[in-house]
Order: sequence, then C-alpha cells, then structure tokens
Amino acid sequence: MNVKWTLLSKEDYFKNIDYLETYWTEKEVVKFIDEADYCINLLANENVAFIKSDFEDVYKIVVIKQITLYYSIIDNTIFLLRFWNNYQDLKKFKL
Repeated sequence: MNVKWTLLSKEDYFKNIDYLETYWTEKEVVKFIDEADYCINLLANENVAFIKSDFEDVYKIVVIKQITLYYSIIDNTIFLLRFWNNYQDLKKFKL
C-alpha cells in the first residue's frame, strides 16, 4: 500500500521529536522514530487495520505509550492523519 502523510501528521510528528529532544534523551527520540517507522511499515506491508476510532473510517495504533497514530485507508492508500499525544485533551482533537 502507498502511504501519504497529511500536513497535520507531519507537524505532529516533528513536534513530538522536538519535545523529546528538549526534555528527554536521544535514546527516546530514536525509540519514537523507530516505533513510528515500524507502525507505518506494518500498515503498509501487512494490509491490517487496527482499532477503530470514534471518527468514521479512521483507525488508530499506539506508536508508544504516549503517542497514537490516527490513519485512514482509502483504496490502496494509507493516509497518516495525526500523531496524537495521549496526554492532550481529546476535545481539541481535529483531523
């Protein structure tokens, strides 16, 4: 399957990396990047759908305990929608 990043997913991804670089160590940065890559590759290669979210046609997969990846599948393309920090207020969640 093809994988496409939305603008929001790119922003979230890099904000999470920036946060980890500022407040944590390089080890946590590398772990987040590796886990995100693993999840994306799993989705792209295994043709699986994980947990259905509260949003129509949107699924989610936990990347690390603090970050959940929201995505949708349209035709043969996976759209990465958000890398959401689970400690944020879900009422502020927008796709």
